[in-house]
Amino acid sequence: MTALDHHTHAIAAERRTVAAVSRVANGFRALLRALINRREVNRLGDLSDHELADIGLMRTDLVVAMRSPMSIDPTARLSDIARERYLTEDGARRVC
Repeated sequence: MTALDHHTHAIAAERRTVAAVSRVANGFRALLRALINRREVNRLGDLSDHELADIGLMRTDLVVAMRSPMSIDPTARLSDIARERYLTEDGARRVC
């Protein structure tokens, strides 16, 4: 093994370490974002049913989103629920 080969292995090990630290940091950021958004979904519970309907949600949607695992962002789930409801209702309107 030459000195150049040894140096190349050291660089590769350093890159793996940086990649691992980056993955851990990204995972921590995603978890933190999910927790912050979970708190915001709790605040949506203070809205009236009419106000929730204005943004395409029902009170039961909040319960469904909050029952997701802690690592899952509940706002993404609420967005999916609202989009599915809109598409279903829009499709039903276009039938007639």
